[in-house]
Amino acid sequence: MKRLFISISCILSCGLFSVHAQTDSVKQCVSSEKEYVVTPFDIWMRSNWGFSMTGGTNYFLGDISSNENLNLQSNFGIGVQKQLNDYIMWKGNFMQGRLSGEKAEFESGSVANLYFFAKITELSTVFQFDVLNMLQGPAERKGAIYAYAGAGIVDFRTQRKDLITKAVQESYGFDGIHLAAPTRELVVPVGMMFSYNVNKALAFNLDVSLRMVNSDKVDAYKANANNTIFADMYNYTGIGFSYKFGYKDCDYDGIPNRLDKCPGTPYGMPVDATGCITDKDNDGIADNDDACPEMAGPAFTKGCPDTDGDEIADKDDSCPFDKGSIEMKGCPDTDSDGIADKDDKCPKEKGKIELNGCPDSDNDGLADFEDRCPELFGPVVLNGCPDTDGDGIADIDDKCPKEAGLSKNLGCPEVKKEVLKIFERALTGIQFETGKDVILKTSFPILDQVVKVMKENPSYNLEINGHTDNVGNAQKNMELSNKRAIAVQNYMVSKGVEASRMKAQGFGDTMPIADNKTALGKSKNRRVEFKVVFQTITVE
Repeated sequence: MKRLFISISCILSCGLFSVHAQTDSVKQCVSSEKEYVVTPFDIWMRSNWGFSMTGGTNYFLGDISSNENLNLQSNFGIGVQKQLNDYIMWKGNFMQGRLSGEKAEFESGSVANLYFFAKITELSTVFQFDVLNMLQGPAERKGAIYAYAGAGIVDFRTQRKDLITKAVQESYGFDGIHLAAPTRELVVPVGMMFSYNVNKALAFNLDVSLRMVNSDKVDAYKANANNTIFADMYNYTGIGFSYKFGYKDCDYDGIPNRLDKCPGTPYGMPVDATGCITDKDNDGIADNDDACPEMAGPAFTKGCPDTDGDEIADKDDSCPFDKGSIEMKGCPDTDSDGIADKDDKCPKEKGKIELNGCPDSDNDGLADFEDRCPELFGPVVLNGCPDTDGDGIADIDDKCPKEAGLSKNLGCPEVKKEVLKIFERALTGIQFETGKDVILKTSFPILDQVVKVMKENPSYNLEINGHTDNVGNAQKNMELSNKRAIAVQNYMVSKGVEASRMKAQGFGDTMPIADNKTALGKSKNRRVEFKVVFQTITVE
């Protein structure tokens, strides 16, 4: 072990000297005049291979182990490694060490007095994942966290003894007291590694892992004969270093100085096999200056394509296939209203931003295409139509637009109770000469009251409906009822009521309101009804 640590110290010192030498060489980064041929060894040395060394302790976790007595044993390992990409590294490990454990009594309280000692040799392969790169993206970091898992084989020779007498009770890899072929089992290592990167080549590591053995023989004791799958395991904790091979590279572009035709390349710039900055898309713009190094484009868009030729790169162009202005983020604005066509509901009509580019001719807050009355100012709740009388019914739907009314009356007011009473008396109060359409003078007073109602309520429109009983010829009854309704209309016109506000019509005996089998019923059926257009006047 002493020689091991001396070796590690020498290697670390060489690594630190190499770091100092590389730092100084940046100031002397010059091009070589000599042409070199790239050899297979050059390729191998630049292909992310490396090696590692580690030393630490093992702690057994199995049947013969105790939390009271930590039996730590030494372990040493070396390995080779290859960086596969920014996220994954492959490693092949060779490890050699020891394990031991003791148990004075079982969990049940009975005496155990068991002790074992084993020598182990492990050969395994693992895949190591860069946790920070996977979570935050690839970057140059001083600190790194890795998680790894893999599989391999472990050879071991072990002896179980009595803790007091030291008498051998069971062993593997021994023929009596002589060495025999070691026992070989599958081992599955899983763990975490914490690294400090001194530079791109050298890193110091802290390794914490669990090595699970597919056996219950490591401590030469089987607590449960029916369960031997990964029954024994041990913890390894160690420190060490890893080193990636490579040549001196003064500009850190991955190309050794003697092969670098463009020394002094800015750090982090992509380069080709000669160390010169690449132009992958062949657009004449170096990748380090090219905003789109994978896609060819003109210089005025920093190397990015501009499909529609509006001098706005496709990646920044909201409409990459339609020519537009910078103000519109590359989109056209056909009607020049400051709203891109793709967002403009009325792209061919200049409109307002708050209405998604649509016009509002009457400035009532509703776009014309949504406005029932686009030329007349009106509230939104009435779909942009005015309501002159303020009854909540748009003038376009209001039969009485200048007089507040009810929706059930199509915007016209409720008929007053006193008016209803007058119409009710008129049902029986209007009398005619028998079989004729001549109004008796006794009917004039009630008709004059109806005339007065019409004059006091200019919004009323009146339907005058004549009816008869079923006595006589039905056709003649129809004609008589019509003449009587017209006679009433003429009377009211003579009293000053506009004819345009009235409609006279006869229905004969087709709409009785009582039984025609009785004299009383026939009397009720011979009537003249007045009907305001928004309410029918009848007597139940």
